[in-house]
Amino acid sequence: MEYDEKLAHFRQTRLNPFDRGEEEDQPEGGKATQQHEASSELFSETKTHSSDRTMDLGLAEDHFSRPVGSFVASDIEQLKLAIEECKKLILELPEHSERQKDTVVKLIHLRLKLQELKDPEEDEPNLRVILEHRFSKEKSKSVKQTCDKCSTIIWGLIQTWYTCTGCYYRCHSKCMNQITKPCVRSKVSHQSEYELSICPEIGLDRQDYRCAECRTPISLRGVPSEARQCDYTGQYYCSTCHWNDTAIIPARVIHNWEFEPRKVCRSSMRYLTLMMPRPVLKMKEINPLLFNFVEELVEIRKLRHDILLMKPYFITCKEAMEARLLLQLQDRQHFVENDDMYSLQDLIDISTGRLSCSLTEIHTTFAKHIKLDCERCQAKGFVCELCKEGDVLFPFDSHTSVCHECSAVFHRDCYYDHSTTCPRCARMTDRQQDEVEEEK
Repeated sequence: MEYDEKLAHFRQTRLNPFDRGEEEDQPEGGKATQQHEASSELFSETKTHSSDRTMDLGLAEDHFSRPVGSFVASDIEQLKLAIEECKKLILELPEHSERQKDTVVKLIHLRLKLQELKDPEEDEPNLRVILEHRFSKEKSKSVKQTCDKCSTIIWGLIQTWYTCTGCYYRCHSKCMNQITKPCVRSKVSHQSEYELSICPEIGLDRQDYRCAECRTPISLRGVPSEARQCDYTGQYYCSTCHWNDTAIIPARVIHNWEFEPRKVCRSSMRYLTLMMPRPVLKMKEINPLLFNFVEELVEIRKLRHDILLMKPYFITCKEAMEARLLLQLQDRQHFVENDDMYSLQDLIDISTGRLSCSLTEIHTTFAKHIKLDCERCQAKGFVCELCKEGDVLFPFDSHTSVCHECSAVFHRDCYYDHSTTCPRCARMTDRQQDEVEEEK
């Protein structure tokens, strides 16, 4: 009770910067005297500030001087009024003046306090699971993040927020119960395939003139909400679900070899981001004619084929296993498993020339180990049995050909001249016949 009486007396004698009437009625000397008396009576331990600084501090006196936990509903209304008055004062003060800068700072503090009262910080769990999202509580105080649900800034200083560890969906703690979209990573895990039709539009009428995700009414006229098309799905979305993000569209790459980013909705952007390193594109089946027009693809296919021929040498070589040569392709493990599956990231790197350079370097390293550095791998080479001349041959050499039946290696010219006969296959056939005769 004593605190409330002192606070009421202090408010009566304190100068209010928004009360223009009092400012005009009272003389300067009287105001300074009353301020000094009130300050010395209530806060004798604090130092006396200048009159201008005292006026500015008056903006927040009603909201920051109370004990913690004593806020009531009227405080929010008072803060709103103080914010509006602070805005007016900023416009009236001279531009770039010190008082205007101080008032702007005070306005920021008032807004933060208002947000804190509306959304008080509570003890939140560190991990929450909603619609297959695995949300982890963030400790970052950055204010540069945006909530994917309400499309407003996340004030990390005073708000609790979470990030999905699977699809990186970010949202306020208060928005989590309003999430209706399942985690995109679950779709990537269960349905790892792209939409291979270019912008398959179905029209707003088929969507009932509603957002394809949140079902908010939309139209091309922007009334009641703007309709934004996703170039990946071909559907229309509201501005909350479609932020005009851009991404490379897989269908346009495969059919047109086009890498220009197009506007996509938020869910499509997250899906394409997670799918980008996944080798799900079988180019031979989807668009085999592309190899006739893109020379870089042919070069990469040859390098990948050679690497698959080198793989048996490495998995049986102790030195190669200790050196972990195959781990040089750990970012593209599918390169040591097959030569016909591509990821969207592979195609992007092929178009920029980055993949050709890195893969050529790895190919050279692998060939050097087999042909020069390792005696065990050298011993697994072949001698052309057709001409029985020349150096030791390996299946990945550019001037060699490999028998499809027994995998023997020959000079390419020799193999074409004697394509009807393979000495190794002939010996194996004779051996089998001899075994059959012996059994009889």
